[in-house]
Amino acid sequence: MTDSPRSTFHGFEQIPLREYAERAYLDYSMYVVLDRALPFIGDGLKPVQRRIVYAMSELGLNAGAKPKKSARTVGDVIGKFHPHGDSACYEALVLMAQPFSYRYPLIEGQGNFGSPDDPKSFAAMRYTESKLTPIAEVLLGELAHGTVDWDPNFDGTLEEPSWLPARLPHLLLNGTTGIAVGMATDVPPHNLTEVVSACVRLLDDPDATTRDLCEHVQGPDYPTTAEIITPRADILQMYETGNGAVRARAVWQKDGQNIVITALPYQVSPGKVIEQIATQMRAKKLPWLEDIRDESDHANPTRIVLVTRSNRVDVDPLMGHLFATTDLERSYRINFNIIGLDGKPQVKGLKALLSEWLQFRSDTVTRRLTHRLERVERRLHLLEGLLVAFLNLDEVIRIIRSEDEPKPVLMARFGLTEEQTDYILETRLRQLARLEEMKIRGEQNDLAAERERIQAILGSKAKLRKLIKDELLADAKKFGDARRSPLVARGAAQAISESELVASEPMTVVVSQKGWVRAAKGHEIDAAGLSYREGDELLAAVRTRSTAQVAFLDSTGRSYSALVHTLPSARGNGEPLTGRFSPPSGASFQAIASGDAEQTFLLATSHGYGFVTKFDNLVGRNKAGKAMLSLTPNAEVLQPAVAPTTKGARVVAATSAGHVLAFPIGQLPEMDRGKGNKIIDIPKAKLGTERVVDVVVVTPEQSLVVLSGSRSMTLSYKDLESYMGQRAARGGLLPRGWQKVEGLLVE
Repeated sequence: MTDSPRSTFHGFEQIPLREYAERAYLDYSMYVVLDRALPFIGDGLKPVQRRIVYAMSELGLNAGAKPKKSARTVGDVIGKFHPHGDSACYEALVLMAQPFSYRYPLIEGQGNFGSPDDPKSFAAMRYTESKLTPIAEVLLGELAHGTVDWDPNFDGTLEEPSWLPARLPHLLLNGTTGIAVGMATDVPPHNLTEVVSACVRLLDDPDATTRDLCEHVQGPDYPTTAEIITPRADILQMYETGNGAVRARAVWQKDGQNIVITALPYQVSPGKVIEQIATQMRAKKLPWLEDIRDESDHANPTRIVLVTRSNRVDVDPLMGHLFATTDLERSYRINFNIIGLDGKPQVKGLKALLSEWLQFRSDTVTRRLTHRLERVERRLHLLEGLLVAFLNLDEVIRIIRSEDEPKPVLMARFGLTEEQTDYILETRLRQLARLEEMKIRGEQNDLAAERERIQAILGSKAKLRKLIKDELLADAKKFGDARRSPLVARGAAQAISESELVASEPMTVVVSQKGWVRAAKGHEIDAAGLSYREGDELLAAVRTRSTAQVAFLDSTGRSYSALVHTLPSARGNGEPLTGRFSPPSGASFQAIASGDAEQTFLLATSHGYGFVTKFDNLVGRNKAGKAMLSLTPNAEVLQPAVAPTTKGARVVAATSAGHVLAFPIGQLPEMDRGKGNKIIDIPKAKLGTERVVDVVVVTPEQSLVVLSGSRSMTLSYKDLESYMGQRAARGGLLPRGWQKVEGLLVE
């Protein structure tokens, strides 16, 4: 029987590449999730943070000690427990020492540990010194009391704690962020006093709801004093689901003519905010501001001064605009995705998180008490043997002096255990003085009382809860402080529209035959007299204002729009509209219009079709524009005419053959888009040679000017009676000599 292909390979396993890749990726992802990116619910730390804190405690760098070089700590961490890059390890150490990053810093740094403007501008580890802060005792105080499991380090030469026995829910106090494989975590910092209050409420009332707990935990509490403006209902929903978002807004005040910003949202750089505002000022999008200054110093860590142009500036909408367009207001994603007591990552709500942490704390206290009880009982056991020896001191001394092996003789003579006998034999003679008996009995009484107290606590869940509660309150009294981030109800920030940021000035927009556009200040502009590129000339011009929109129609009937103040100045030749918009291939621009959103215009084609529409319909929202006017084959777009809805307004259309038709504007429909209705009739046989030259709207106060070559003829509103008819009629013929119509003007 032949060997299978797999059996011919000795010393290693042959597996399919797909199976190997799947296994390797899964192993890596689990490592990242459990051993790098996500925190453990018990102590709220990632492995690198836990190892830094533990290594510093082993180096004796407690709050009362003299600090040592950070390089010493980093060396111990990466050499003994965390075999990764020193820069990443040092960055984690620095983060725990930055008061603007951690709500309750675990490390006290001396030297340059970065600034709010640039958190990563810290000095190299060889220059800085560090030690633990007093609150780190909350994580380390019970480490030697049998409260944690110990694992071998990476090379098996040392042991490190699997977790730290936190006396407070550190996960909520300082929060954390992390990106794993396929999941992430974003836990915001909270106020210690509020979190402890919620834990006590849950200890007293295990059935308390998340809403009940939110009476204590009002919301996140960041290291800065910026306002949290998220509605209470949204915060409650966030704590119920473990997911959501929180918005923080800078704090400002009016100081005379100036606006002074005194607090920025968490992790927002003052330099970046100043640059964002300055960019808008350079782009002339903040006409109310004259200057911006950074007056921050040691006394005022955040002081950004905005200098307004006058006392009449309404600062509320201005600040609302800045909140909406800069990092003065910022949103933070919330995701309580953490590793639970079962070792699995899970998104937890506030109640589930606190309940599970209290279970962790209960287990920790139980282990601490059990460990202490074992030590008390062992000590009582040794004292009992020592007291026997003391009461029979002469006999004990005789046995020790006369026997070659006194240990078994003592055990047999006095009924001692091996441990008691060893302790007696190791006791120094000075401890056998007359007063020792009283000390032994006094210590026995104290230890017996302590044993009874510990046993009573271990035997009663109520007493255990009370002990946990008392310890929580004691730590809250010692380390607690007032909330920094106030919760304030604010309306949503609203950016000021671009048109409101621009001064309203009369402008004339000019478009050339080849599609070049520019805007000249004022209405008294001779558009035809402007200089044009070689071979180019005026197509159309429209009077408007700098704050208005201007619409352009191309030869396919599509409409495009732009803000007038964004168009290039008329000092030059302008810019091509094809660079601003994306018309269909081969299309050219043929008409232009501008007005208010509700103003009506008459759109028409050279084949005599058209309709009335609001200017807002002409506004194209993107570069590709919007289909506006449907054209019959070979038809051209005519220049739109303003179509006032005043009583008596008449539509007047003229053809190249001299036919003129006037009819009430009410006979023409108002449409959003389309082909429209027939305005004036052109027989099919003449469509190739005759076309509509122009269509205008004339009110009773206006006159019509007919342009024919170099001559012009003025028709009053009353004169148009001769050409009145029904819409779509042929119209009347102009007098001989005026039938070669080139255009119509309204005066």
